[in-house]
Amino acid sequence: MADGTARTDGTARTDDIAPRELRVLVAVGRERGFSAAAVALGMTQSAVSHSVRTTERKLGAVLFDRGRTGATPTAAGERALAHARRVLRLLDVMAAEVRGAAQDGASGTLAGPLRIAAFRSAALHLLPRALGRLTARHPEIVPEVRIVREIGRGTAGEVLDGRADLGIATLGTTSPVPPELVGGVLVEEGYALVHPAGHPAPRSLPLVDWTENCTSYTREWWAGQEWLPPATVQAEDDGAVLSMVSTGYGMAVMPELSLVGAPSTVEITDLGPERPTRSVGYVTTPELASSLAVRALIRELRAVAG
Repeated sequence: MADGTARTDGTARTDDIAPRELRVLVAVGRERGFSAAAVALGMTQSAVSHSVRTTERKLGAVLFDRGRTGATPTAAGERALAHARRVLRLLDVMAAEVRGAAQDGASGTLAGPLRIAAFRSAALHLLPRALGRLTARHPEIVPEVRIVREIGRGTAGEVLDGRADLGIATLGTTSPVPPELVGGVLVEEGYALVHPAGHPAPRSLPLVDWTENCTSYTREWWAGQEWLPPATVQAEDDGAVLSMVSTGYGMAVMPELSLVGAPSTVEITDLGPERPTRSVGYVTTPELASSLAVRALIRELRAVAG
């Protein structure tokens, strides 16, 4: 087994996969080609190809479909890329925390990038306050925020794929924390009726909706409201919905975070004690949950959400 090939029983030999091999995999996946990855890494194309083939032998699976248009990850390759990103990130975190401990002892200095994925309203109205507090306490942390639509795999998918250290996600019975991740609820936000200010009969207006809202478990509530017509307008995000309502085009049912800073041209009407709600929380990997920077961010998120 000294050559690192897959075992004869079909299991992979991974104990000698080096970080440099993982970096090559990630570069090929990111650049979608061996030539482009070689340029990005400062290697020759043949060296990149050899590295990928060696890793494929060790894992016992083809990771990329090679073609004239480049290299496309296979299903096995997508899984390998997700793990590779997460392993490489843990190595970066280890280096940062060890350096911090060497400088300042047990408490350590928190420094370096902190990658966050958030859906639009959380990125606009929840995350900034937490990041302000975090960077005031730990000025050497560099937050990197990506706004991700909370549909499909959403922000949790970014964490699972190793592209984010922490995701701000909608949680609940229809969107639980994935079993591979850990997380917690930060805030429960209610929904309200939003309509043009001063309109004499707002419930007669067309209903405006957006795709990100479609996965909400509040749909069961919506279905029981006879006064709510089917949505006739589908917008890209909650910002577009609010803009359409503010210009008098229609009404909408929106969560509280989306209504922070709403213009004076809209009116917000409470839907009563039976109004629908949604849970907004965080998700991260079990390994990164114990890292100093992620723990510090969770503390600040809880502080501003509480």
